[in-house]
Amino acid sequence: MLTKRIIPCLDIKNGRTVKGTNFVNLRDAGDAVELARIYAKEGADELVFLDITATVEGRKTLLELVNKVAHTINIPFTVGGGISSVADVSALLNAGADKISINSSAVRNPELISELAQEFGSQCIVVAIDTRYVDGKHTVHTHGGRKPTELETIAWAKEVENRGAGELLLTSMDTDGTKDGFAFELTAAISSNAGIPVIASGGAGNMEHFYDVFTTGKADAGLAASIFHFKEIPIPDLKLYLKERDISIRL
Repeated sequence: MLTKRIIPCLDIKNGRTVKGTNFVNLRDAGDAVELARIYAKEGADELVFLDITATVEGRKTLLELVNKVAHTINIPFTVGGGISSVADVSALLNAGADKISINSSAVRNPELISELAQEFGSQCIVVAIDTRYVDGKHTVHTHGGRKPTELETIAWAKEVENRGAGELLLTSMDTDGTKDGFAFELTAAISSNAGIPVIASGGAGNMEHFYDVFTTGKADAGLAASIFHFKEIPIPDLKLYLKERDISIRL
């Protein structure tokens, strides 16, 4: 059995880590470099860095900050925000990223997924899916959750896999920041049909939620932000809790 992963997420705005609820009401959560250092030391399996306003502001990801974080940690590092070309990915990988995450640009130009996978390898390409339940169906949103699309989430997840994505980062906008638990049913529906790893994001509030997303939700990784940033759940304690409940996890 593959080891399950615990992944803290740094949502970056104006160079600072922020966290909100349902993608709004953002509050400051600290210095990105310092948080990254702490998480690597505490045993996080990977780190995700999302420049959440890059696409909306029509700019590229903050390369200098990516470089600082990359030189502070020794764990796999995924970066997303404002990525729309081979050149963008090259710049981020050169700055120290191990993987990149695309969302809005993948929806706008699905061929980009295939292009990047061919250029850099599928293992390097994560497609992020921000989803919200609208009018009786799960719908993909872009631009930091601001723009709804016509795409249905489950069908889009399958398409991006077929186009060469190596991993899915599934964020439920309905549960994001609520601490009421991940979107277990949707995660399970996608994980059950996916031949690539699925990272569940949005809604973690306690240790049991991680257990549930790995069992009921069939996720390969659990991603969270505020519960780690504000020291509500220490990563070593969470991993021990999961290990004691027979979840395959690296301590």
